[in-house]
Amino acid sequence: MKGRWELIVGAVGGLGLLAGSALGLWWAPQERFMLETGRILYVHVPTAWLSMILFTAAFVGSIGWLVKRRWGFDFLSEASVEAGVVLGCLLSVQGSIWAHWTWNTWWAWDPRLTSVAVMVLSFLGILALRSFVDDPEKRATWSATATIVAWVNVPFVYLCVKWMRSLHQGQSSVANIDPDMGKVLLLNTVAVTLVAIYFVVTRWRIANAVHQREFTE
Repeated sequence: MKGRWELIVGAVGGLGLLAGSALGLWWAPQERFMLETGRILYVHVPTAWLSMILFTAAFVGSIGWLVKRRWGFDFLSEASVEAGVVLGCLLSVQGSIWAHWTWNTWWAWDPRLTSVAVMVLSFLGILALRSFVDDPEKRATWSATATIVAWVNVPFVYLCVKWMRSLHQGQSSVANIDPDMGKVLLLNTVAVTLVAIYFVVTRWRIANAVHQREFTE
């Protein structure tokens, strides 16, 4: 356990998320139009941001592997994709719940919802690719290429509500909502970031251990 600084980071993030969720449920004001349903934004928005940030980290790691051929970049890409997919699946579930109470449907072929589904499925496919390729170098190269292709959809997910007519509301940030809502949103964003760092670093260590075993057997 010595040197496992990510355990402290993850614990602080988990406690912060519990505190932020409690504040979001019982302290922060209602959203003007969605009322109580709007409280889901305190976990929904940070989950959306961090999923896209993690996929971008995987994109950077993939470029690093293709250019430098250093295994640490491949570990970063693998860890970030896996953590990003977890958050992406949570994002989709949260969005479906929100849609049910706001739009009276569990799913709509809205540009934001559809592009998020494509994004998550694309990176799920990359995890499947990694599990099917036995050769470490081929696995790293093929998955890096696929990650770069899949990442092209990430900026579209972020910007589609600006570019296209959409049922989904515009982008939320601490600058365009009630100050008390902004405080809770910021707390949860920091908390989810810390939890994501914990997951990525832990998964990076696992990938490194698997790599060492592959090259010693």
